[in-house]
Amino acid sequence: MLGNEHSDLTIVVGKVIREERKKAGFTQEELGFEAELQRNYISLMELGRYQPTIATLFKLAKALKTTPSSLILKIETKLESAKS
Repeated sequence: MLGNEHSDLTIVVGKVIREERKKAGFTQEELGFEAELQRNYISLMELGRYQPTIATLFKLAKALKTTPSSLILKIETKLESAKS
């Protein structure tokens, strides 16, 4: 069960990053540039293959002009609605 929860979390994190990137009007390359991350890393996070570290979450939030806590809240909300 733990493995499945981890997988669900990774997928939801990716979805939130993609939604926030699109809302900000960034391509993956632009977000990577703004957050000082590689474009392919952004892609792999959005696909649910990689999960960002706390430091990466802070970089993403800054580039997206939001807060890490706001991103986490969106992730929590999606996870809760997926359980329902």
